[in-house]
Amino acid sequence: MAKIKTADFLVEVGTEELPPKALKSLMDAFAANLQAELLENRLAHGELLACATPRRLAVLVDELALAQPDREVELKGPPVSVAFDKEGIPRPAALAFAKKCGVDVAALGRVRTDKGEWLNYQASEQGAPAEQLLPGIVQASLDRLPVPRRMRWGASDMEFVRPVHWLVMLHGKNVVEAEILGVRAGNQSRGHRFHAPGALTIGAPDQYLSLLEKKGFVIADFAERRQRIVEKVDSAARNAGGRAGGDLALFDEVAALTEWPVAITGSFDEAFLKLPKEVIVATLTDHQRYFPVSKKSGELMPVFVTVANIESADPSRVRDGNERVIRPRLADAAFFWDTDRRSKLVESVDALASVVYQQGLGSMADKSRRVAALADRIAAATGSSREDVQRAALLAKCDLLSGMVGEFPELQGVMGRYYAEADGEAAAVAAAIGEHYLPRFAGDVLPATPAGMALAIADKLDTLAGIFALDKKPTGSRDPFGLRRAALGLIRIIIENDLELDLDDLVARAVKAQPAKIADRKELTAAVYEFIIERLRAWYLERAGLGAEMFESVRSRRPVSLLDFDRRLKAVAAFCRLEEASSLAAANKRIGNILRQANGGSAAKLKPSALVDAAEVELHAALLAAKNTVAPLLAKREYTEALGVLAGLRAPIDRFFDDVMVMSDDPALQKNRLALLGALRDQFLDIADISLLAIS
Repeated sequence: MAKIKTADFLVEVGTEELPPKALKSLMDAFAANLQAELLENRLAHGELLACATPRRLAVLVDELALAQPDREVELKGPPVSVAFDKEGIPRPAALAFAKKCGVDVAALGRVRTDKGEWLNYQASEQGAPAEQLLPGIVQASLDRLPVPRRMRWGASDMEFVRPVHWLVMLHGKNVVEAEILGVRAGNQSRGHRFHAPGALTIGAPDQYLSLLEKKGFVIADFAERRQRIVEKVDSAARNAGGRAGGDLALFDEVAALTEWPVAITGSFDEAFLKLPKEVIVATLTDHQRYFPVSKKSGELMPVFVTVANIESADPSRVRDGNERVIRPRLADAAFFWDTDRRSKLVESVDALASVVYQQGLGSMADKSRRVAALADRIAAATGSSREDVQRAALLAKCDLLSGMVGEFPELQGVMGRYYAEADGEAAAVAAAIGEHYLPRFAGDVLPATPAGMALAIADKLDTLAGIFALDKKPTGSRDPFGLRRAALGLIRIIIENDLELDLDDLVARAVKAQPAKIADRKELTAAVYEFIIERLRAWYLERAGLGAEMFESVRSRRPVSLLDFDRRLKAVAAFCRLEEASSLAAANKRIGNILRQANGGSAAKLKPSALVDAAEVELHAALLAAKNTVAPLLAKREYTEALGVLAGLRAPIDRFFDDVMVMSDDPALQKNRLALLGALRDQFLDIADISLLAIS
């Protein structure tokens, strides 16, 4: 077989500055779309490298085939009896098939099958050149980018995330002839806006990265640029005597803002360190994309690291400029801090009545009262005092009226804790206020205090019930109210803290408390419950070793306690690893089918004295023994041990099905045997429906 001829491929779309928070997702999507289109068009290739800077999206493809491979095409047409009349004259069906194949009817072949004779067409199709296909492939890849709002520019009707200024498309050393987004493809890229504003001619795709870096002052590889930023920031922080802070998202965003990153260390007045740490960090990171620097103890230093997008001849001027910018920001924060503490949180309680929580769901004061009622119900399970929970619920939303949270919305709850502490509120109350929004995102910490757990669960349940009552539940990828995050948060709090709560009861109470008009409260309660369970399902399926059928086997029993659900599921997972699991799952499935076909014959009362066959007597005895052992285990929710005991029924169950005819001609025997199977199935159903398990 001849070796496929290949050449590297480069596509680069040059734009005005792209949105930094979306840059990485646009880059990844462009590469994924391009790979999918190449596969669809049967163009073999090697590795793909996605690249992006503020002014470009690019993909490098190793060893892209010069053409599609040739292939044999076979099309099946209509039956001969339909295609021709009795005289052999072609009918419309034959003519249409020939036209589709691009040949005369006489060129069509025939194939005989066990269902008769059919027209067919066979031909060798020559593969199209890659350069003929690539313009459409690139266009389709760009069209499918996740751009919520596209722009138009100039007099053109072209649309893209930002105006496009240049386009590079090289397959080997050849420019791919194309016009995309109103720009003709060429081999000229552009470097850094200030360091290398002129055109850069790219001779071949494998020169792209090195040419841009050496002559263009652009590190086009996003991952490489990000890594250099991490190293430069860490080095600058160490040189300042500390270590850099900032989360992964901040490094991604800074990488999306720079093409030639240069780390610069700056400082601010030490007096600002009197502010809460979170305020300083939010000021540095959210407003300015600076990296805070802290001591090994975690205490902040009056130092920050910023990343410039230019190699300045006078770095001190860049440093001074950044220090001048951060100074008033911190001064504003200090002003809010001092002003907010002049009044106590409790003085804002009445003002919450004038703040709309959500149209149709009342004010923030109304929400606080609903949360307080739910949290009161939850308090005992978390071990919190009702007084602490009630006080925390009363004050939890008051910091929304503070100047600091108005400036830094992400600090809601955090500032409430600081202000509560300053007001002399009980430590448990202040901590609960600070924790009740937790977890804020996937992988975030959970509330650590009993009152905080109760308040966080109640707040999330009220949000879920309220937004569902307004019929604004999430659809597709849209979740403007963060309901998936809220559901997952309360799941984690309950399960990871071993909280025994009746989810059905709590959801019903949350729904009942909503002021919105609800047509059917039972239906809405069930919808909220199922939404939470769906999030629970997604959470479990992300874990290794837990399959969808395991989850459904427990879900079918609808435990009202998430903690109980968790224990049952872990027991099922352990059961699936047993040697007897496959046989018992199959037996339960068989039993379920028999009982359904018998129209509920299992409802009859079992008469041990009517058991006549040795195998059914043995099974009944084994079932009684297992039941006596399992009952106390079920009471203590020791489901793993209980299923281990029931696994011992495998041998008598197998013998029963080998030796006993369940659907006997004797109605009395049949009814009694169905009752025995019903009792056996019920014993397993006390834990899970293992008939749903797919065990090989």
